[in-house]
Amino acid sequence: MPTATALAPPSKPKKSSAAVVTDAAALNRARQPVTESWVGRVPQLKPGNYADGMPIHAPEYVCCKLILRPNKFHSRESFFDFGKVFREPAKQHGVKYNVAGFDSQPVKLREVIFVDTDDFRLYNNAFILRRRIAYKDGFPIGEPEIVFKFRHTDLQLCAETDVRPHILGDHRVKFKVQAMPLKERLGGVRMLFSHNVQFNRSAIGMGKENVENMDQLIDLLPVLARVRKTPGEKIHLVSNTIVEEVLQDIGVLDFGDGLTCKANVAIWRTRGEHRPLIGEFAYQFRFQDRDKLSKDALRRAESFFISLQYSAEEYIALNCTKTATVYRLLGNAPKSHE
Repeated sequence: MPTATALAPPSKPKKSSAAVVTDAAALNRARQPVTESWVGRVPQLKPGNYADGMPIHAPEYVCCKLILRPNKFHSRESFFDFGKVFREPAKQHGVKYNVAGFDSQPVKLREVIFVDTDDFRLYNNAFILRRRIAYKDGFPIGEPEIVFKFRHTDLQLCAETDVRPHILGDHRVKFKVQAMPLKERLGGVRMLFSHNVQFNRSAIGMGKENVENMDQLIDLLPVLARVRKTPGEKIHLVSNTIVEEVLQDIGVLDFGDGLTCKANVAIWRTRGEHRPLIGEFAYQFRFQDRDKLSKDALRRAESFFISLQYSAEEYIALNCTKTATVYRLLGNAPKSHE
């Protein structure tokens, strides 16, 4: 009868300290950025005007996003567990991270729906239209909010696409530079530009809140005339799905030179059966003059973002966005410009 010792594999020789250093260096080389830095490389806009003579909008937000698999998020505490992956990237790149007081902040809940034509013509032409309702203590608060956006890899095209609504009430434009991982691997950055407008449903006007076809939608959002095919086309709830968003602020990131922002984690799940769909980690900061943004702080933000991809490797979902996940639920994936 062979002994346990005889069955055991031969022991491996211990690595020398020099070999360990070499392995660490090789790992660091393997984790170097695989794309050029976006800092200072976002193109300048060519001047232009919309049809009413107003100048085209310019970006005023930078937003970094990681799309996450939802399986690890099963409690409020699990949001803060994700924050633990920040430690090494923050230390490595000199980024300060403060969580004081955030463990007492409540979870935020929102209901989200998307609408589109049967053939996903909005989304296939880089438009996204959704409605959000915030909840507190189980009840809706405030008014339903409409969010309309044009999201594309072409900054100039985004700026020249006039997303402003034809409404009686007020609206707010948010033009974002979005940094996301590459579709096929970790360690890089791809850029999306998102030209958004937000307004309360009541701003549409009495009797016009329920939009059911493209003609009504074009009256509200004239830019969509470019995607209409025939009069009276119907619009529907995408994938017959109402999304429940659960979001938690988990800390403040400080990249230096006055560049600070909140970081949050969210999961989307279907309302009713609570089927987990997708998660997201995000942080964004606003600016008024891009020339006054500190390039050193932006480089720290970018380096942190790339290192974080490796630190959070077990969480990350590549080649995906939250919106795309909802559109693909019924197995009929549209084309998109994301």
